[in-house]
Amino acid sequence: MYPEVSREVRIVKFCSLASGSSGNAALLATENTRILLDAGLSMRELGRRLAAIGEDLLRVDAILITHEHSDHVAGLPVLARNRNLRAAIYLTRLTEPAIDWGEAPPPRLETFQAGAGFRIGDIEVRSFGIPHDAADPVGFRFEAEGVSIGVVTDLGYIPESVKFHLRRTDLLLLEANHDLDMLKVGPYPWAVKQRVMSRVGHLSNLVVSDFLLDGLDSSTSRLVLGHISEHNNHPEIIRLVATQALERRGLETRLSLAVQRAPTEVFQF
Repeated sequence: MYPEVSREVRIVKFCSLASGSSGNAALLATENTRILLDAGLSMRELGRRLAAIGEDLLRVDAILITHEHSDHVAGLPVLARNRNLRAAIYLTRLTEPAIDWGEAPPPRLETFQAGAGFRIGDIEVRSFGIPHDAADPVGFRFEAEGVSIGVVTDLGYIPESVKFHLRRTDLLLLEANHDLDMLKVGPYPWAVKQRVMSRVGHLSNLVVSDFLLDGLDSSTSRLVLGHISEHNNHPEIIRLVATQALERRGLETRLSLAVQRAPTEVFQF
């Protein structure tokens, strides 16, 4: 009898460290590669939240930026100047000059054209343009160890081109920013309300529900809804709307919410 050959178990991990208008960041990790997606928290807070899930900021290989709004890059200039960090910073050619680096742009920048694909370690990255009022905003699709993960927040609607990139994902992080009725009677000035509701603003619960009914791929096993407005939405409203849509589809997709104040669970595949 031949001895049993042990096989290495390869795991892909994903965690939203923070999601909302006060700061966004997420971690995607394999055994060999760690990618930080957005840096909307301070370096100290990023380090604290990574430590809470057993990770180390110094081990991050790359930082990917979706767009230049402060809730996605507030901590980036400090991270870029820290010589103890080895992470290269990836962002589009049009996003780079839209960021206030404080000094000259850091040396570890890797720019790319929106829509480009590239590889970071053992993770394949595909970028795609999204409709938002930023210089050159993008979403991302990641492939590693046979696992597909899509991340798309900060967009005013979901065009067919975006739906295409979200097909056959195992995990999808999607924005569910506001409830229309709450937004209309909420504290924001009317000009801000118009921006949020526009086609380059943010997704409403209604748009998310329509996508879950008609656009979500049945192969998506985990759905994470995030970038939830603290003033114009409520987690229980989102949970109810999304659950009803998933049940109408007859899908067994597991639903989670990404919040501002604490990381999500660490999803493993």
